[in-house]
Amino acid sequence: MKGLLFISWALCALALAPSAWAQTSWRPQKNVEIIVGTSPGGGQDRSARAVHRLIESNHLIEVASTVVNKPGAGSALGYAYLNQHVGDPHYIMLSTTPLITNPITGLQRITYEDLTPLAMLFDEYIVASVAAGSPIKGGKELLARLKADPGSLTIGIPGVGGGGHLGFALAAKAAGIDPKRLKTVVFKSGGDSITALLGGHIDVMSSTTAAPVPQHRAGKVRIVAIGSPTRLPGDLASVPTWREQGANAQFANWRGMVGPRGLTVPQIAYWENVFAAVVETSEFKQDLERNHWSANFAKSAEMRKRLKEEHDELKALLTELGMAK
Repeated sequence: MKGLLFISWALCALALAPSAWAQTSWRPQKNVEIIVGTSPGGGQDRSARAVHRLIESNHLIEVASTVVNKPGAGSALGYAYLNQHVGDPHYIMLSTTPLITNPITGLQRITYEDLTPLAMLFDEYIVASVAAGSPIKGGKELLARLKADPGSLTIGIPGVGGGGHLGFALAAKAAGIDPKRLKTVVFKSGGDSITALLGGHIDVMSSTTAAPVPQHRAGKVRIVAIGSPTRLPGDLASVPTWREQGANAQFANWRGMVGPRGLTVPQIAYWENVFAAVVETSEFKQDLERNHWSANFAKSAEMRKRLKEEHDELKALLTELGMAK
């Protein structure tokens, strides 16, 4: 009887083995598309192509891959294209903060809950800058002046509802300042903002690090605060965080990868492993240092948790700013 039971168990195990293997292993079988929701040459496109280059040069996947640009409607067209391929892990997309903010402001219907988070890659923190000749010496003094009179300073931002806008609004709100009363001046890019700052046309600039750091290094601009949890190394080592200066605020334009809805656990695990390998390459680490980005790798479940937390925080802020739909 024991022999028969053993044989029956063994036969069952053999019968289940292919199914069990299928549940724990997946590999791409055709060309992989890495989708970008903006035109070639922008920040998102450069990030996606850098990731693509590392995947290709380090032979991290077994099939060919291409970068496909689907610009328009604040990346909404890219997300719509991605979700045309429900359950197909051969289509993945570089994602950024607008995945959270665009649905809140009514710019797109697809939310983070309609997609499959795969991996968070890095953070690009928001900084506040003034011209070298400005009487404002630090972030604490900047917030004190705005608390006394929120409209007393002009603040340049590269786009309404973007990282520069939201990062500064969060710091102001944390300091007890009504962000709706801030006197913001909207520019098309960080480059335009820095030109206006250097020309004396605005008092403060809020942006990612790309535009102000070279001028900070040259002594023409003073970066007075950064929205990171701790100080960053290199050129930004002397820049205190908002938290150090009394405003419990943190904000970054993150970069992550998402897939269409309906991906399986093995398919998610495959891409988690690929991106875990990407962030460990020396080239990726050099890119982080060169661009003043912060490593922030997270797998699917942790990324989903962060997206939920950020959604709740930014929905409250955008509602307060009168921008939520």
